[in-house]
Amino acid sequence: QVQLVESGGGLVQPGKSLTLSCAASGSIFSRYTMRWFRQAPGKQRELVATITDSSTTNYADSVKGRFAISRDNAKNTVYLQMNDLKPEDTAVYYCYALLLPRSYWGQGTQVTVSS
Repeated sequence: QVQLVESGGGLVQPGKSLTLSCAASGSIFSRYTMRWFRQAPGKQRELVATITDSSTTNYADSVKGRFAISRDNAKNTVYLQMNDLKPEDTAVYYCYALLLPRSYWGQGTQVTVSS
């Protein structure tokens, strides 16, 4: 069983930056593919960024060049650095861990981008 706890959300002005963290329990964190999803009100949950166990990364087109996912296996933590935030980035952000056949979700953290 893996528990994921997100932190770092909040209210931020357009153009500013924010870093989300996701702390994972368990001793095999380094083997997990980690993802960040987000869900805006009235919309489907969407994949934002992925980092594999070998630290290969992928991003949704909407955040490419602005967001960066990284991991620190020594701290069992994955990060999402979000730069040049836009109002359309407003959503609940969820951390997700995948090591087939198991997957786990965090509880989510709210990010609101507004002036």
